[in-house]
Amino acid sequence: MKIPVFAVIALTLGAMAAFMAARVVGGGQTSGAKVVIVTQPIEAGKAITADKIQTIEWPGSAIPQDATTRTTDVVGRIARVSMIPGEPVLPGKLAPKTATGGLSSIIPEGKRAITVHVNEVIAVAGFALPGSYVDVLISGKDASNQPFSRTVLSRIKVLAVAQETTADHDKPKVVNAVTLELTPHDSERLDLARNIGVLSLVLRNELDTSVINSEGVRLSDIVYSPSTRASTSSHAAQAAPSRQSRGTEEIHGTSRQSVAKP
Repeated sequence: MKIPVFAVIALTLGAMAAFMAARVVGGGQTSGAKVVIVTQPIEAGKAITADKIQTIEWPGSAIPQDATTRTTDVVGRIARVSMIPGEPVLPGKLAPKTATGGLSSIIPEGKRAITVHVNEVIAVAGFALPGSYVDVLISGKDASNQPFSRTVLSRIKVLAVAQETTADHDKPKVVNAVTLELTPHDSERLDLARNIGVLSLVLRNELDTSVINSEGVRLSDIVYSPSTRASTSSHAAQAAPSRQSRGTEEIHGTSRQSVAKP
């Protein structure tokens, strides 16, 4: 069966229209641009070397805002944060051009770094890594010489463990010193706290932004539970009247006679 001439013409015109539409759509796309990306892991506080970055063609519709386009603008700069292969190098990830590297280069403006000594139990057995968030507890004695424990700082970022600013999540390391990122006021609180008691770190979920405002606990909260204290008070209240209701007794020979209180 032969295809009618008008059908052939219609198919031809349809194919031509589809081809022209594809050309128009393709021509309307924004051309890409060169973007500097990371090719090897870069540690926070370290200078970026040429062998750890490269430029690639990035799709025009998805170019990150303020993305660096030349490797010469990045080589030698200090990384403010750790970077992994494949991510673009953005200005916010770089320390100022005058930065010399090390821990001071990764401290955000307005914050301070303070180091506290811990042991393997207090340091959450090595799982408090750079980038983790912790609560800081103090355990000591109050003005009445009574033991207490209380959370003094909430959601504090760990900047370094020992002298390392990069976390290895596959190999937790037990250390005896942890450096924390604090505001100037919180730095003063922590400095006072570590002089009046023992500090402990409590590891928390990095997505948990809640602030702990606890009154703390004291020895009585551990030795006596609320139910135990209530039960003890109840028994004491019941026993008191029976002791008070007893009068005095006089003994004459073999007979005993109760004498009411006057």
